[in-house]
Amino acid sequence: MLRVESLDVNIGAVEILRSVSFELPKGSMTGLIGRNGAGKTTLMKSIMGLLSPARGSIALEGRSLLDVPVHARNPMGIGYMPEDRRLIPDLTIEENLLVPLWAVGRGDAQERLDKVYMMIPEIKVFAARKGLQLSGGQQKLVALGRALMHGQRLLLLDEPFEGVAPALAQRLVQVVASLKGEGLTVILSESDLQHSESMVDGILTIDRGELLRTK
Repeated sequence: MLRVESLDVNIGAVEILRSVSFELPKGSMTGLIGRNGAGKTTLMKSIMGLLSPARGSIALEGRSLLDVPVHARNPMGIGYMPEDRRLIPDLTIEENLLVPLWAVGRGDAQERLDKVYMMIPEIKVFAARKGLQLSGGQQKLVALGRALMHGQRLLLLDEPFEGVAPALAQRLVQVVASLKGEGLTVILSESDLQHSESMVDGILTIDRGELLRTK
């Protein structure tokens, strides 16, 4: 499903990722585990096209992503939930969910929205609120829902449980665990296995930009 091979990524003069290689099968859920600054976010941004590799390759179901511009990766079924949520504060929650699909002219926006509301009914409850009116944990739920609007094949979840109150963190765990029945390939990053150990099929451990081991 996803193949990353000999990936090197630099930010300015600093080498962040070094010779990162792995393969993930379709429908798998993988934990990307490492401390802050280990390279987890850089890897996800590289898969999304937000950072350009210095060397190496990234392929989705055999198709290289290196020549695919950022705006064309979401329509390929790749969804990304950034650690800092990145909601537009003055738009309603429903508008935040729909904007990425409007931007690329997707014709199934309402169908996707209804599915997200079914999977995470809490979002529908506060759909008319502005993004700035939600707590950090609620914003995490919305950011996950927005990633699901596009993420029909590959879902990248960057620290989905970080900085969230225990009750909402548990709810996020439930939602993420439910994705295993959706046929999605999921990568979720954490600093440790506190929330994800029971639901992942495999583990990628990263430190100082290198994969130390896979499981």
